[in-house]
Amino acid sequence: MNLEELEKLLQGCGVALYDTEVANENGRQIYRVYITKSGGVSLDDCETVSKLLSPIYDVMPPVSGDWILEVSSPGLERKLSKIDHFAKSIGEMAKITLNDKSQIIGKITSVNGDDIALSSDEGSLSLNFNDIKKAKTFIQW
Repeated sequence: MNLEELEKLLQGCGVALYDTEVANENGRQIYRVYITKSGGVSLDDCETVSKLLSPIYDVMPPVSGDWILEVSSPGLERKLSKIDHFAKSIGEMAKITLNDKSQIIGKITSVNGDDIALSSDEGSLSLNFNDIKKAKTFIQW
């Protein structure tokens, strides 16, 4: 099943696909499906999606070998790996590492094409998505 098909299935459950990833933890391969929903994701949402996907993935595994399906919310502090992630995070604080290893912390103010505008202590700045090595939202406590 491709990501477009997965997105359509999740829409039927009242949630949206945020991202997927494959992780190896304690010698186990985990296929994670991160979902979002206006107002927040509940345990019932995760259970509903898991029950929907399990039989499909039993027939068409998303990864090879032994693996475990995990469905969850991306959380308050989440990875920003797609331009769409930035667009959905406007108004939130982000910690960004650029390809040159410099770091920027600021509030995402807008996204236009591949350009991401931030407001930081140094003022407003614009970054190109392709210059970003990694990024995540974060909460200031």
